[in-house]
Parts: sequence; structure tokens; C-alpha cells
Amino acid sequence: MTVETGETRSPHDYQTRVLLLVTGLSPQVITEALFALAVDSPKPWIPTRVEVVTTMEGAERVRLALLSAQPGWFHRLSADYALPPIGFDPGHIHIVRDADGHPLGDVRSVEDSRQAADQITERVRSLTADPDCALHVSIAGGRKTMGYYAGYALSLFGRPQDRLSHVLVSEPFESNWEFFYPAPVSRVMTTRDNKLVDAAEARVTLAEIPFLRLREGLPQRLIAGVARFGEAVTAAQRALAPPDLAIDLVGGCIRAAGEVVALPPAPLAFFSLMARRRLKGLHPARWDTEGLAEQYLAEYRRSVGDLSGDLERVADALAGGMSQDWFEQRKSRTNTALENALGPPLAQPYLIHADGGRPRTRWGLRIAPEAIRFEALMPPDEPVAAASLAQPPKDDHGRDPDGP
Repeated sequence: MTVETGETRSPHDYQTRVLLLVTGLSPQVITEALFALAVDSPKPWIPTRVEVVTTMEGAERVRLALLSAQPGWFHRLSADYALPPIGFDPGHIHIVRDADGHPLGDVRSVEDSRQAADQITERVRSLTADPDCALHVSIAGGRKTMGYYAGYALSLFGRPQDRLSHVLVSEPFESNWEFFYPAPVSRVMTTRDNKLVDAAEARVTLAEIPFLRLREGLPQRLIAGVARFGEAVTAAQRALAPPDLAIDLVGGCIRAAGEVVALPPAPLAFFSLMARRRLKGLHPARWDTEGLAEQYLAEYRRSVGDLSGDLERVADALAGGMSQDWFEQRKSRTNTALENALGPPLAQPYLIHADGGRPRTRWGLRIAPEAIRFEALMPPDEPVAAASLAQPPKDDHGRDPDGP
């Protein structure tokens, strides 16, 4: 967990710059935020694209007020301040939909809020999946719950180049239907109490909001795939909890940081070997540690069963003990599988770590013994609903070409 702070590469330097807003019935927040960022800033940040998450009614208001030929306030802002081309058209407006895929007219019920949370979270996740994109999220519009979800989603998936803000508009221009941004020249308009004011005198202030970045604590399946709000929050909470490890040899998987990770028999048996040694209080091991080959074979037998055709092949391969290359390959592949499934930061407490320096480096788990359990994680014959991970290469018979 980290706090969003400065970084070596400025958000201005990214090839793709996206301004994402949640809006309700006031499309003005879009032009107000764009003005504050791209015009009224000591170092203007000009987005290459604007995206909006809103309701069906909100989308219609954005289309008519900002993207129409008249009044077309988005186009007028761009022309008034000679902004470079910014991608913003009806295709960049994302309407929140209900569970059946129908557009929502408003977000009122608990189920509406759940759908809005999931869809805002997924929009933020997909935008932050692009390493060449800097994302700026504005929470100035929409219902308060929508702004909350947008800010929380950025906290879950945001990176150092991403930003969160709110815009403040001076009185009497705030929430005035005739006001969309401070005018470059005098433009008289009527206030809600029928007074005349000059839009050139309006002030729009961008309030940047610091946020916690929890991205490093999320498993890779959420960063790389579809993310639901509640699921991402739960995963982030697990990352803050003490390490907890369960191993299911028969089921072919482990559970680490709350994530079920499928492992092929060879790396699963090797990982189980290291966990078993940790539970028994044995010192970290090398390839030539006495009895290690026999201990590995015992774990492999627990995983595949006595009747497996591979068991004899494994026993023959280890009859003369482990080779250094064999040990290094299993250790490396086990760690890689965990990092691929969980992501390197979340996987760290569960990796097989070096203990001591060369030339007598030994390897073992560092997780506390009381946090390790051997247990069934799912019913027999049920597929493992696990994070996707890169499998070791196989030969024509589905076997590891480097041995058991």
C-alpha cells in the first residue's frame, strides 16, 4: 500500500492522456474540469481523450449540451481557447446499465449502485491497463455514490501517473444551467435569481485529491481481467492481512492471499516440500540436502497417487538424488507460477527465498509455520477456479520436457 505521490515521469509526458468523469444531470462539470486542467493551470494538462460514465438521461444531456452543433459547449471551449484536437464523441459516453443490460435512467436502488460500482471500476481498470496512458479522474459530477466509486476504483487500480480531482466553481455560477466555463471575453448570463453576471468573471478551481494506491496488492487476474468493485475491495483487504497459506495436494492447488492458484504436480510437490520442511522446523535446503529427493517424492505421491503412471518415472529420475539443475528449475518455476498468478508484490511472502550467501545458498519459505495448513480447498473433481498462470512447456505427452 502506497500513497500517491510524485514520480519520475510526469503525467504530461504520456502519449495517451484520458480525462474520465462521472456525471449526472449537469454536463457542465465536463467543460469546467477540462477548463481547469487544460486552460487555467500553470502547467496545462490537455487530455487526448475525454470519457464519461453516466446515466441514460445524463448521456442525452452531454450529447445535446456539449457535442451538438448548437450550443455545442465542448466545441466552443476548444475553439475559444485554441485547444488541440481532443477525442470526445458519443462513443466516449458510457451509460450505466442494469443487470439485464438495459440503460439506467438514474442510480437509486441498491442494485443500481452495485451495477454502477462494477461498471465504473471496470472502466478505471481497463484504462489503467495501458502503461502508456495517464488517467485523470474527476469526481465533480453525478450522484455522490458514483463519485465515491470512481475515487475508490482509482485507489484500487491507480498508478503513479494517475490523478484524482474535484472542481469548485465560484458563486453565482455554480449549478447554473447557462454556465459551462469562464468565458475568454465578456458574456452576460442570467443567474437563478434573475440577476445578470459576466461569465468572464467566473472562477473554476481544481482541487487535486491525494489517494492511497492499492494496485500492488491486487492479484493479476483482477488487474488483467474484468474487475467487480466488491471483489477488488475484498482482494485489497486480503493483501493487507497477514500471510495465510493452504495447500491442497489432491486438488492440485494452493490458496495464498485468498487466491486459489492451480499448480501442475511437479511445482506443487516442490512447493509442498518447502512448506512441509517449514512446518517441521527444518532448515532451508539445497539440492544436495540429505533426504531431499525422498521428501520430494513423498509429496509427489501425495499429489498424484500411488497408481499414477508418472510416479515410477519420477522415482527413477530421482534415484540418484537431485541434481542442481533440477532443483533450480523446480524452484524457479514454482516462484514464477506464483508471481504470474498473484503479481510479484502480492506473491512475495509466499515465494521460496534464498537463505544465506553463495556458495552454500539454501532455499526455503519464510512464512510463519502457524500460517501454513494442508487441507482440501474444493470438492473432488471440481475444476479449480483459479487465477490464470503460464504453465511450463510440455512435450507431446503433456509432460515437462525437463523431467518430473
